[in-house]
Amino acid sequence: MSELDQSLVSGFPLFSGLQKADLDEILREAHPLHRPKNTVVFEQGEDAHSFFVLLHGHVRATKMTPNGHQIVVRYVTPGETFGVAAALGLDAYPATATAVDDSLVLAWPSASWPRLSARYPVLVAKTLQTVGERLQDSHTRIVEMSTEQVERRVARALLRLIRQAGRKTDKGIEIDFPISRQDIAEMTGTTLYSVSRVLSSWEGQGIVEGGRQKILVCNPHKLAQIGDEVS
Repeated sequence: MSELDQSLVSGFPLFSGLQKADLDEILREAHPLHRPKNTVVFEQGEDAHSFFVLLHGHVRATKMTPNGHQIVVRYVTPGETFGVAAALGLDAYPATATAVDDSLVLAWPSASWPRLSARYPVLVAKTLQTVGERLQDSHTRIVEMSTEQVERRVARALLRLIRQAGRKTDKGIEIDFPISRQDIAEMTGTTLYSVSRVLSSWEGQGIVEGGRQKILVCNPHKLAQIGDEVS
């Protein structure tokens, strides 16, 4: 792994606090993988052969339910770890990870996790912190899907996305990766028709602006009011 590669990951939270020599040692076991748009990194139920850190691009995690419905679990942005089944004691991936745009990931063999985690406890602590935050987010979304109206659920989903991957433009904040109305429906436990109805209404009010797999939030404050995050 080159020095340039180390400079790219040294600012990631997962590796903060590590000495340069330690980071060199950790990166020595990793290899880069290029995943073009819409290609799979790993599939649900597949043997958990590796764990990953996203360097560039965005990855969508989806889960297929027993009755055949697909759910968007979350989106992964640069600097985040994913596919950490080994850290959870799982032998198979619980979800499918797909590149939503041209993406570059670092992959470590799952077999190296016990050794790395024993030698660098900070990796365990930061990984479990990430898993805990994602679990809390999942619990929040479950409560929303059980108790909140569709409009509020969609608003909160968009607010989470712009906090995670928002890019400021002259017209507002754009979600900085391809996302469709079907994706939002799968994130919020509703139908494509319901999401389309809500977004079309918001477009008419100047709250959002849609495009082909693009969403621009023109009025984040109004969106937050709909999501009941501000008064």
